[in-house]
Amino acid sequence: MTAPTPAAQRNHPLVEGSTPHQLRIVNPNPPVDLAAAEQAVRGLLVALGQDPGVEHLRETPRRVANAYAELLTPQPFDLTTFSNDEGYDELVLARDIPFQSLCEHHLLPFHGVAHVGYLPAQRIVGLSKLARVVDGFARGLQVQERLTQQVADCLDARLRPKGVGVVIEAEHQCMSLRGVRARGSRTLTSALHGHLREDPAARQEFFALTRTR
Repeated sequence: MTAPTPAAQRNHPLVEGSTPHQLRIVNPNPPVDLAAAEQAVRGLLVALGQDPGVEHLRETPRRVANAYAELLTPQPFDLTTFSNDEGYDELVLARDIPFQSLCEHHLLPFHGVAHVGYLPAQRIVGLSKLARVVDGFARGLQVQERLTQQVADCLDARLRPKGVGVVIEAEHQCMSLRGVRARGSRTLTSALHGHLREDPAARQEFFALTRTR
């Protein structure tokens, strides 16, 4: 029996590339078995007292299998960095990056926005790549705390900045649709590295800029 993957390594995109400045982020997971997933959805419908043979449910197993495959499959991309020739040393922040993911406890979606910032050192990164990193880690079975930490850890390891900060705000359907049914409730998590964690003024500036307006 294969040992379970440690939580810190789950849904962690692998890195390929010929140079440290142009790295290929790839999906480490095996491809989704759509036929098996479709059959499993059909069995679930039966277990829930539904008839997958009726007209309106006949294509549901296929649609559900395809939907989950999309939500669980990160798209490869190039994480290209550039020399910080101008010596820019102030905060770079991308606010309100939309994302959606799947709660690993209930298989229900959670969605919201991520605020991702860093203090450049020798390298800078294209702003669209910050959104790509968020999307890459969000496509999988997740918890918000891990997602936040993974985005921060990835940028810290690949960019080697003076500091990294990530704040994620999300609404979880496992809270809004079931249980306490706390509709509209949003969960905030944060992860800080380097100067943004250690320097009180830099920390305060980062949180002030990420605060929802």
